[in-house]
Amino acid sequence: MKTQQNYDFDVIVVGSGITGGWAAKELTEKGLKVLVLERGRDVKHGSGYLGEHAPGWKQPFNGKPDRELEARDYPVQSKLYAFSAANRHFWNNDRLNPYAVDEGKPFDWFRGDVVGGRSLMWGRQSYRWSPQDFRANATDGHGIPWPVEYEDIAPWYSHVEKFIGVNGRKEGLAQLPDGEFQKPMEWFPIEKTIQARLRKSAPDITLTNARTAILTEDLPGRSACHYCGPCENGCSTGSYFSSQASTLPAARATGNLTLRPDSVVEKLQYDEATGRISAIHVVDAQTMARRAYTARAYFLCASTIGSTQLLLNSASAAFPNGLANRSGVLGHYLMDHFLSIGAVGMFAEHSDTYFYGNRPTGLYIPRFRNVGKRDDDADFIRGYGYQTMINSSNWMGQLNAKGFGAALKNQLSALPPTWVFYMAGFGECLPRKSNRLYLSKKKDRFGVPQVAFDFEWGDNERAMGKDIQKQALRIVNAAGPAFAIPIGDTENLSTPGAGIHEMGTARMGDDPGESVLNRYNQAHDVPNLFVTDGSFMTSASCVNPSLTYMAFTARACDYAAQQLAAGVI
Repeated sequence: MKTQQNYDFDVIVVGSGITGGWAAKELTEKGLKVLVLERGRDVKHGSGYLGEHAPGWKQPFNGKPDRELEARDYPVQSKLYAFSAANRHFWNNDRLNPYAVDEGKPFDWFRGDVVGGRSLMWGRQSYRWSPQDFRANATDGHGIPWPVEYEDIAPWYSHVEKFIGVNGRKEGLAQLPDGEFQKPMEWFPIEKTIQARLRKSAPDITLTNARTAILTEDLPGRSACHYCGPCENGCSTGSYFSSQASTLPAARATGNLTLRPDSVVEKLQYDEATGRISAIHVVDAQTMARRAYTARAYFLCASTIGSTQLLLNSASAAFPNGLANRSGVLGHYLMDHFLSIGAVGMFAEHSDTYFYGNRPTGLYIPRFRNVGKRDDDADFIRGYGYQTMINSSNWMGQLNAKGFGAALKNQLSALPPTWVFYMAGFGECLPRKSNRLYLSKKKDRFGVPQVAFDFEWGDNERAMGKDIQKQALRIVNAAGPAFAIPIGDTENLSTPGAGIHEMGTARMGDDPGESVLNRYNQAHDVPNLFVTDGSFMTSASCVNPSLTYMAFTARACDYAAQQLAAGVI
């Protein structure tokens, strides 16, 4: 295929996950010929995600973990709650595709290895940033100011929400702006009781639905959730948003999409004469054959770490420290959310009630600390929110039960069920130059330098962690449980990367001397380069970031299409 001026394509998109799928949809719908390069293998939506990894008795070990295999091939990926024998083929093989875990400091890099990437396994929680989030850096002096305000992104949030389908409740909170919601998922009776008690005993707390990209009302080509679970194994009805179910089919319907799986991008070629990228170099993951493609513009959507790895590896005489890196900040200001600190409450009420099916999400407690201004009793800045989970269990009795066989089964069956209400905080990480990723001298099997990490939590995160646990106990106790216990280690926060919300490393800003990208996700130094995955983030907020990535991607595509039409790039 050749487009005008003998380019192979109008735009090349690297990555087919949450942002790559959106870039493909938006650009093709604007009439542009788009190539999507995905390093993972193909997975067809609706044809049976599990493939040979079918559920139940057809799986080896009846679906139980193959410990030797996981220790050998998936030592990092298998740490994650969403990893299982049923979806193991979605994940990166750590033995075949390593990163330099023995250099620098510990960092868990969770990677998909299929078309759609982590959009198949993500948690689907979708929250808007608030005006305070976008102004935080400018307000407290940590990081550089964002070049945009909430009002700039709000229309794009709406654009994305309407297409992906987000269920939730409108609460009218300044710190968690409402969006375009489908009807919320039903609550368990015990959750309604907890909410009623919190309204009396902890009125500063809002307990609301987790706003999730899971349909409760049909959309074209996708059905409302039927509560089957587990979602991370893939959703053949497209009830939750993924690239396969939503954006890639939309892009394919235009006739303008070319998708090439098993395509490992090695580097971008910079032409000093034009000041633009002239080609992208790719290795076939199956044959190891190398080839190059050309386009008028390039979108990097390979994940924060993947895109920055590519930019660092695309160094040249013009950019000796990485492509588009005259500022010197590429690879720096890496961020993630820390998690797994909170509290658990055990409730005996409503033991005879149960909401049908497997509801695929919990409830949410939005940020309530340092809202508007810093609280007098807070020894930290920024804030956090809580994600909750409810389970019916006779867990307490099971811990003390004795015996085996029929006697044990009868004993457990006689125990009354207890509701377990679990709440864990997601805390904001401040942007620091010292937190970074860099290229190792080690290379992978494709000849690409591996990445290594130098990242650690700071005093602000540790102070926030202590407050997360303290406030969680207050909240759970206000809900009137049989008893409550704290969870998490406030001295040793979660391993960096465990939040699966890696951000930063190619941040946006108005000053080209302090940032890689401008307000439209376009590289200051290379006008036909756009980066719209988590790399562009200038701060982290405390909410799940994927909705923000998608909104910025759609906005960047609109801008790029205008620039291409005008012949500027």
